[in-house]
Order: sequence, then structure tokens, then C-alpha cells
Amino acid sequence: MNAQGNIQESLLNHIKEKLADNLSLVHEVSEVLGISYDSTYRRLRNEKALTLEEAFLLCKHFNCSLDAIMERECNYLTFQHFYVGPGAFDKEQWLDFIYKRLLVVSQAKEKQIIYAAKDPPIFQYFQFPEIAAFKFFFWEKTLFNVHSQEGKLFSLKAISADVIDKCRKISALALQIPTIEIWNEDTFRIFMRQVEYYWVSGYFESEKDLIDLMTSIEVWLAHNQKQAELGYKFLYGHQAQGKANSYTLYENEIVLNDNTIFLTEDGQNSTFITYNVLGLLASSNSGFCENISNFHKTLISKSNLISQVAEKERNRFFNKLHKVVDHFKQSQGL
Repeated sequence: MNAQGNIQESLLNHIKEKLADNLSLVHEVSEVLGISYDSTYRRLRNEKALTLEEAFLLCKHFNCSLDAIMERECNYLTFQHFYVGPGAFDKEQWLDFIYKRLLVVSQAKEKQIIYAAKDPPIFQYFQFPEIAAFKFFFWEKTLFNVHSQEGKLFSLKAISADVIDKCRKISALALQIPTIEIWNEDTFRIFMRQVEYYWVSGYFESEKDLIDLMTSIEVWLAHNQKQAELGYKFLYGHQAQGKANSYTLYENEIVLNDNTIFLTEDGQNSTFITYNVLGLLASSNSGFCENISNFHKTLISKSNLISQVAEKERNRFFNKLHKVVDHFKQSQGL
């Protein structure tokens, strides 16, 4: 079989794997291409080559990448993406996208997330409505120029119950997925600089909103420290229980991370790269994912393990983060 036949067979087999058991490959391909069953069978048997237009129609309809199927070594990659930009940020759609993707991951038998955290992972603070409320307001007002936030000040009352519910559902799903996180001091300092910028700029509706937010941040840090001590994640306010060795936390002192997320699902790897802070580019290209995996392994080898073991180093790390909060509170007379 020639290279063209191999690519065609791989594409059609990939489509077959994506179909529900009650659907016929012949029928579905025939419908998409607008050809007879006989013509479809000829393509399935590689007796007739798919045209470029036909391959495009199949990839578009079944949401697959011809580049990923070819798995060739090249300098070009195709990505799936969730676009976020000025005037194009809908937090509920964004939350729905994350929830649906995490739901798929959580259902895999073997699964893992490796998160090189430049910013605190949203799975961590989504349990705390005050923090989620601030982050959404910051993103909408400062980064994406959402018109509804023009002239408004930050208030903890502004976030809707529906958004809080979506955040909590995402957090609950994330607890089911074994996770390795790589932090450094700047991971947290970036967040605190955002809070300080908003307070100094007069974007808080009241001092009480700031005080309540700072309280929530301190509780979150203590909760995350406890999770690192136990080696598993659990919902704040609930009994501490979870899957042993499912949460691993590293401190890296020399590299500023980039929020790259590496997923493993039943032997299939995929990488998510952030852009525009919240936008996502996703690739399952084997060569690219191997490259990211190797880099994460190198990064981990240069980091300090501070979950379960190394109590002294873990306490030292979280004490530094608490001091950042204390310094800000003292500087602002809170």
C-alpha cells in the first residue's frame, strides 16, 4: 500500500473509532460526502483515493486533524483552539468548555494532569467564590474589555450563583484526576500583584470586599498546604479524604513556568498551551507531546518535591506565600 493509501486508511479508521456503536461508517461517510454506498465502499477499500476536498469535509465534520493522523515529523503543527480575546470572552462558555473537557478526562481509567503553573491553577481556587469572583472581574475589566464592566467597581456580590456553581463543579471534577503541579513563588505573587493593582487603583467597591478576599486567599493557601501534606486533593469544608498519592506539588526556584498543561488519558497524550491568558491551543501530535513531556520531566528533576515528604521545605514555601499576604495587609493598614 502506498503512502496515500496508508493516510486514507488511517483517516477512515480514526473516524470509525469516533462513531457511536449504533452508527454505520459507510452511511456516515456517504452522507457527509454526498456519494453512494458503492462509491463509499471503494474509498474504504482504498480502490479510489479521497480527493483533498473530501478529506477536508470528513475532517471538518468529524472534528479530526489530518496532520495528527499523519504523525509526520515536520515544522508545522495544527491545533484545536478555544479563542479568547478583547471583546470575545464569555465566562460561562469558557467554564462549560473546561467542564466538558475535564469530564472526558475524569472518565478515563488511567489519567493524569501535569501543570507547569505560571498562574495559580484555576482548579485550586475555583472552590473559593471570592477568589473566582475577583479573577473573573479582573479578566473581564482589564484584559478583555467586557463592556458590562465599564465604570464598575469590584464587589463580591457581583458574581452570579450560576457561575459559582459551574466553578464548584469544575473543582469537583478536578479532584478525581491525579495531578502534578509545578509552582514557584511568582506563581502566587502574580496573583497578589493583581489584587494590589486593583486596590491601589480604587477598583474595589469597599474595603470589606478587600478584607473578605484576603481572608479567602489565606484560607485557600492553608487548604492547599494541607492537600500537599496529605498527597491528595479534597473539597474545602469537607472531610479530608481522597485517592492516595494523587496530588504531587513541586517548587521550582529557577524557572518561570508557562501554564502548559499535559494530559494523559488511557495512553493518549495531549498538550494545552495558554495564550491571551485564558485562550487554549490543544495538540495530540505525538512528537510535540513527547517534547513537552520530556521538558516537564527535566523541570521536575530541577524542582523540590514538597508534597507528603519534605515537611520543612513545604512549610518554608507556604510561609513565604503567607508573608506576601501579610506584607500587603500591613502596607495597606488592614
